[in-house]
Amino acid sequence: MIDALRSDEIVHQLGGRFKLCALIQRRLKELVVDGARPLVERDGRTDLELVIEEIVQGKIVAEWVDATTEGDTGGAGWPIAES
Repeated sequence: MIDALRSDEIVHQLGGRFKLCALIQRRLKELVVDGARPLVERDGRTDLELVIEEIVQGKIVAEWVDATTEGDTGGAGWPIAES
């Protein structure tokens, strides 16, 4: 099991389990389907382990936006921001 998921620190970092799950799913899609490059060294880790490590290291964060505001682009309402 991925050690970072054993504590609630990563959950609190993002504001809840749902947001953590949504961020993981979005980033996995970017890596697997869209062919994005990992922001950390692979070192034999799975894609899921890479995503968790990117979150723990602060390489990716979710920018939550209000989808009901003017100028909405019709997207998912929260792009991933690479830091």
